Amino acid sequence: MSENKKILVVDDETQIIRVMRRILSAHQYEIRTAGDGESGIEVFQSWMPDLVITDLQMPNVDGLELCRHLRKISAVPIIVLSVRNEEKAIVEALDAGADDYVTKPFGTNELLARIRANLRRVTEKTADFIKAGDFYIDFSAHKVSVCGDEIHLTPKEFELLAFLANHPHKVLTHTVLLKKVWGNYYTESPEALRVLVGSLRKKIEKDSSHPKYILTEPWIGYRFIPNP
Repeated sequence: MSENKKILVVDDETQIIRVMRRILSAHQYEIRTAGDGESGIEVFQSWMPDLVITDLQMPNVDGLELCRHLRKISAVPIIVLSVRNEEKAIVEALDAGADDYVTKPFGTNELLARIRANLRRVTEKTADFIKAGDFYIDFSAHKVSVCGDEIHLTPKEFELLAFLANHPHKVLTHTVLLKKVWGNYYTESPEALRVLVGSLRKKIEKDSSHPKYILTEPWIGYRFIPNP
């Protein structure tokens, strides 16, 4: 997985840069670094890495601005690495386009596992169907099967599941999901999303009270696991 994969690390702490360079180089990742978001964008555009790891609090262009900029031009996986561990900071980062969030200090094995998971995930689907784990989703026929059994979904349930399946293992915030399924006017209506997730779980989960496919990230959103 690590061979020939390029990772850009954006952080203004020289100690973190040294640690990341040592860890990633030891696992055969190619690495380049930047001390702020502005230079990070320049390196990204010239080098086109496979994954970006960024801090939040940096001079010039901060991590949130960097995430927003990269999302306009790329679907590259982005991991935020920050000392801030409050819910508000995590939600802001995910809403800005980050795929994952790791707090400092971090465990080396956990960080490497997050990197591998984000490099594996499917960032963009252009096919007429998705085959992900236990799921087969046919967009043209508007059909879904789980473990070979066809499941009948409402249009909103289908739209939600398709979006989740396009972003497996990624934390999707309430705001992102509400915008996708209902549009910008419903971003302050999490109850509608909770009800829709509940009805979808009843159709795809063997035990909706103990879901294995659509996992709740408390106070943040949901994560789709197609092959638990």
